[in-house]
Amino acid sequence: MMNRLHMQVWPQGVPETVTWPDGTLYDNLAKTARAHADRPALIYHGATTTYARLNAEVEKLAGFLQNTLGVSKGDRVLLYMQNSPQFVVGYYAILRADAVVVPVNPMSRHAELEHFARDTGANVALAGQELLPYITPIVQEGLLSHVVAATYAEAASPDRDIPLPGELDSLRSADATGPGVIRWADALERATPPEPHSATRDDLAVIPYSSGTTGQPKGCMHSHFTVNVTAWGGVAWNPSDETDVSLAVLPLFHVTGMQACMNGPIIAGGAIVLMTRWNRDAAATLIARHKVTRWRSISTMAIDLVNSPNATSYDLSSLTAIGGGGAAMPEAIAKKLHDLTGLDYIEGYGLSETMAATHINPVTAPRRQCLGIPVFDVDSRVVNPETLQELPQGDVGEIVTHGPQVFLGYWGRPEETEKSSFEMDGKRFFRTGDLGYIDPKGYFYMVDRVKRMINASGFKVWPAEVEALMHHHPDIAEVCIIGTRDPRRGETVKAVVVPQDAARDTLTEKAVIDWCRSEMAAYKCPTIVEFTDALPKSGSGKVLWRELQEREAQKEGAA
Repeated sequence: MMNRLHMQVWPQGVPETVTWPDGTLYDNLAKTARAHADRPALIYHGATTTYARLNAEVEKLAGFLQNTLGVSKGDRVLLYMQNSPQFVVGYYAILRADAVVVPVNPMSRHAELEHFARDTGANVALAGQELLPYITPIVQEGLLSHVVAATYAEAASPDRDIPLPGELDSLRSADATGPGVIRWADALERATPPEPHSATRDDLAVIPYSSGTTGQPKGCMHSHFTVNVTAWGGVAWNPSDETDVSLAVLPLFHVTGMQACMNGPIIAGGAIVLMTRWNRDAAATLIARHKVTRWRSISTMAIDLVNSPNATSYDLSSLTAIGGGGAAMPEAIAKKLHDLTGLDYIEGYGLSETMAATHINPVTAPRRQCLGIPVFDVDSRVVNPETLQELPQGDVGEIVTHGPQVFLGYWGRPEETEKSSFEMDGKRFFRTGDLGYIDPKGYFYMVDRVKRMINASGFKVWPAEVEALMHHHPDIAEVCIIGTRDPRRGETVKAVVVPQDAARDTLTEKAVIDWCRSEMAAYKCPTIVEFTDALPKSGSGKVLWRELQEREAQKEGAA
């Protein structure tokens, strides 16, 4: 029986279901370009691209892909870029050409790129100029034939007062050379009109890669329909229109950024202020300058912003909606954000396999450190991860989800696709691998990943809970909890801590442990504290706890 506890707190004024569009993702852009041709679509370092121009550039690049590079319907094309106007043009041009976007983390390097090219059979890539040293060897190996290289500075104003980050500000397209390389401007100049758009809502549109828990990344197959479900659903959940201005700081290659910072705003017809890389002071300047109304982020960005010594001087008054996902927002940080903006940080939950959110907090009744409630047409439950039997409300188990945005399967991996879901009550449910529970009002809470649990003397310690508690410490900027061997307890808790700048030379292991003992049950307290300048993070800003855990295991093995 479908869980409907959450209907008690369904947001006011939001319909229980949505009539999903029959068109494609490109149709969203075409429709908005007709309705709001002269409105700003993209704002990037002093330069504004209107919707009419955005669509025109998409048409040109799509024609080049089809008529010059031979991209056909259903072909996979790698999109290997940082946030930029060219990313948005490239994404929609691939779709306009009836091909499939394979978004690639710009932090990916040779072995990973080789895997993406071999796994998808892609022949063409769109890449940032700064990434050519990593992608051109893939051309030399015969896996790709061409790379269309984007120089982000060409999309910025020559009079920009905020420079592009790092080396990107000084790159010039004349230097974009190498095997199979075609300059972006040359591609647009040489373009001929594309064939009529023939993709349907059921054709493949995007294959984001999921890191998973073991082995190589797996491609998650999404159709135009499954992507549209979360893009349109996000706009319906927290209504937006052409007057909204969104700050795109989440990486667009990642499903949350792709949907909340690009596809959703384009459906609504709003403006997108693009940031290539996160910088807290630049972000605050852009919010004030462009009267940004919507900011979707990840908790690590919010932590960085509120910990800035300039935080109280930022003008964030134009913001009307803030939120994000990827990791729980620590209570202490959420409070600081509320103090700065007067807004609740709306948390959501989703995966690459569900093309972003399946759960979002109701805007009218949000909870902190909470995944939210199942959104439109989603049936989500909690089951015993061993028996797959549904558990009663309040019991901790694996979160499983059935809904219209669930992926079509893993690219080229039918066996893993089969293992990822099971049938219950006549429906296929996707196994998220996340442990959580449902409260009496239908809110979902995550406890941790199925494989991320520390067993200390028989007590189960959930790292996410300890991390959330430790964020209340005034001298801790960031923390990651991992397990380490202990001769007495079997396993014990270790905290990897980034101190606040002011406490880098004064915070001690004893002080942290003593504070923890005063704040939480003894079995949860870290017995070891390691200080570091930064935690390893993915391109989407998530803390790579597995990397820290693996390093610890290697240390233990060496010992």
